Amino acid sequence: MIYESPLAYLLGLEGLALLRSFTGDFDREFVDARIAEIHKLLDDESLAGAAVEVARVGTVEGYRIWSETYDGPNSAFDFDEPIVREIVAGLPTGVALDAACGTGRLGALLAEHGHRVVGVDSSPDMLARARERVPTGEFRLGDLHRLPVADDAVDVIVCSLALTHLPELRPVMAEFARVLRRGGHVIISDIHPEWVARGAIPPVRRPDGQPGRLESHRHSTGAYLRAALAVGFQVRRCEEPVRPAVEQPQESPGARMTELGPWEVRPWCLFDLVPEAASAANDGVPSVIVWHFQLDGS
Repeated sequence: MIYESPLAYLLGLEGLALLRSFTGDFDREFVDARIAEIHKLLDDESLAGAAVEVARVGTVEGYRIWSETYDGPNSAFDFDEPIVREIVAGLPTGVALDAACGTGRLGALLAEHGHRVVGVDSSPDMLARARERVPTGEFRLGDLHRLPVADDAVDVIVCSLALTHLPELRPVMAEFARVLRRGGHVIISDIHPEWVARGAIPPVRRPDGQPGRLESHRHSTGAYLRAALAVGFQVRRCEEPVRPAVEQPQESPGARMTELGPWEVRPWCLFDLVPEAASAANDGVPSVIVWHFQLDGS
């Protein structure tokens, strides 16, 4: 179980903001304001009793629940899709594997560019939606560790927002290398490890109404790189797009929002409780990481 305490999260934001001030990003007035705000948070009884026990949910169960709303507003799509589209546009057409294809978001992009699309996902519910979205594609139930694809069978692999759900990267990178032809390309996007650390973990409500988070793991930038290089990939490109800074509204002294908001939109709604600290803690932090690897052609 995960113990989610809004108070702990808010104090964490304050701590990150204070660390940035310690290296010179902010002045004494900012530091004094953060410390005063921490005292107010600690005295807030509504925060003290708002912690929630949250279950860790596997991807099959989690995406079965999430499949109905997965294509709804998802800010991660806004960051990875333009980069993936640009990379795909520069590649020759061929057989393309959409690994962990979900509802076929990137499979549709590959089809638009003339690729013959094969999609693999462990969620039957996601696959059903992908088949509707990309009727020309071939979609198979399978696991990233044992792709139902022959050796040296595809020219391009895309894998979006999936590898954070896995505890280890190298086995999957090895599987990508197995099914990819020499000189083939892999495009991977994922939630940036800094945002995973800040709670960017998908929430789901289980059938009994209890809250759950999809099993997620924080992989450093170096972890992706080491896993890829070990099985013969070369780096072609790496992008870490940053969420634009949001100007904080001017408030009267001492004013702040006091509503915690529903669990489903935490931790993001908590930012409004400590807007200055949240802005300082999150400024310049990349939202996603996008990799373009090419398999050694020798």
